[in-house]
Amino acid sequence: MERMPSKWPRPVWNAPWKNYRVISGHLGWVRSIAVDHSNTWFCTGSADRTIKIWDLASGTLKLTLTGHIEQEVRYQGLAVSNKYTYMFSAGDDKQVKCWDLEQNKVIRSYHGHLSGVYCLALHPTIDILLTGGRDSVCWVWDIRSKMQIHALPGHDNTVCSVFTRPTDLQVITGSHDSTIKMWDLRYGKTMLTLTNHKKSVRAMAQHPKEYVCLSVDYHLYVIPLSSYHIFLCLLFVGFRQAFASASADNIKKFNLPKGEFCHNMLSQQKTIINAMAVNEDGVMVTGGDNGSMWFWDWKSGHNFQQSQTIVQPGSLDSEAGIYVLTYDVTGTRLITCEADKTIKMWKEDESATPETFPLNFRPPKDIRRF
Repeated sequence: MERMPSKWPRPVWNAPWKNYRVISGHLGWVRSIAVDHSNTWFCTGSADRTIKIWDLASGTLKLTLTGHIEQEVRYQGLAVSNKYTYMFSAGDDKQVKCWDLEQNKVIRSYHGHLSGVYCLALHPTIDILLTGGRDSVCWVWDIRSKMQIHALPGHDNTVCSVFTRPTDLQVITGSHDSTIKMWDLRYGKTMLTLTNHKKSVRAMAQHPKEYVCLSVDYHLYVIPLSSYHIFLCLLFVGFRQAFASASADNIKKFNLPKGEFCHNMLSQQKTIINAMAVNEDGVMVTGGDNGSMWFWDWKSGHNFQQSQTIVQPGSLDSEAGIYVLTYDVTGTRLITCEADKTIKMWKEDESATPETFPLNFRPPKDIRRF
């Protein structure tokens, strides 16, 4: 009998990634990171209660900011505005702060969380800040007036990851209650709850450019930020964009805006996954509590590289955990923040070839997972 070809997409070849720089300077676990949109500097937050700003090209320290009372937040505790000279930070002290980087000081604080704040995100197109924390609520704030626009309750445990899309008024949150919720930002209500995961959803990542737009419609939405905030928004009908979510049980991929399940990744990273990111070339990376870094082909879900971070001299082997990671704006440099109090930078191995680093891909037998 003639063998039927597999319907699973074949991954493209990707060069392996290697560590090329280790940055020291924090006195505690490094828990959060954000890269400036100019791609010239990045900031990190640590359990030593400081935020440090580093030069992206050289890795040298430019500035240290203090202001949080307790340790810096886990996971997604920093964000840099693409329109203003603002940086936002959140901490276990229940505080969310807005820093003016021209004056290097706090100019606004956002009060409302009843416990530690674990994640925050900025809407790319409108002046809205999203924060989630241990009180199981995602808050929506007007950046300038500090007004609480919405409280998004519904999760049964800590909200530890959040993101939003530039072309739609939709918010996606992941929680320790093992669910992912999609919210309509216009009305502050749940659109959909995804229950595919069985354990905490600690990290999510959306592809930066993979989308299909079938048609466009124009709508005028009035969001109750204040009396003078009216936004003309593009509503993309049939707009599809993919995102991935990570849990200790598996890594799953979904379509937006309706949350259709696509498939699981082809192997499991046997650890708690704290962070994930994907670049425009479709290279997704996940960082685990045991210091493991796995690299994946976004389209096929093929795991093409498994690495293990090395703790620095003087640190315990148990301090090999990766708390957060991100790509720079170009997607050619990867930055990891770790439990050994260091920041590590990674890039592709330019000397690698398909012969020295073969693909070794076998499509799964059960294509129903796709």
